[in-house]
Amino acid sequence: MAVKIRLQRRGRKKAPFYHIVVADSRSPRDGRFIEKIGTYNPLTRPATIDIDRDRAFSWLMNGAQPTDTARAILRFKGIYYRKHLALGVAKGALTQEEADARYQAWVEAKEARIAARAAKTAEEKAAFHAMVSGQPKPKIAPAPAVEVPAEVPAAVAAEAEVAEATAENAAESAEENVKAETTEE
Repeated sequence: MAVKIRLQRRGRKKAPFYHIVVADSRSPRDGRFIEKIGTYNPLTRPATIDIDRDRAFSWLMNGAQPTDTARAILRFKGIYYRKHLALGVAKGALTQEEADARYQAWVEAKEARIAARAAKTAEEKAAFHAMVSGQPKPKIAPAPAVEVPAEVPAAVAAEAEVAEATAENAAESAEENVKAETTEE
């Protein structure tokens, strides 16, 4: 019997919610399954994944083949990293204690990144709600006037005169081009 780790669709139309299940590959997508090992909700930001890591790891080590999406979820949750470490222990590259320590450090770092992403999303959502709530924005005090030395306005005035002269020359040349085109016709 070929065993698959795959998603089983739940939820209503245009609002998907998935169960992560271990099932016989011959059974239908939403049909009979052996064991439910988690859930996946893609509609939340960030997506909510709740999975029993120990059961998923044991099924993976016993030869269950995940589908592409299930593999991405297992990789995201660190189950594939745990399998990688377990194979290293089996080969003698590291001890079980080292592997467990590395895995726990990885999981804690990953959970911290996910929590930071969720907090950022909550802040963005709160800012959006504040923006559309209809309350006026707080007024910002005008910046204090800065005194400009007397030499600077003269330089600015000179640059302005040069810019005006250039604009007048461009306008005159454009008029001459238009007159030349009309006389040729």
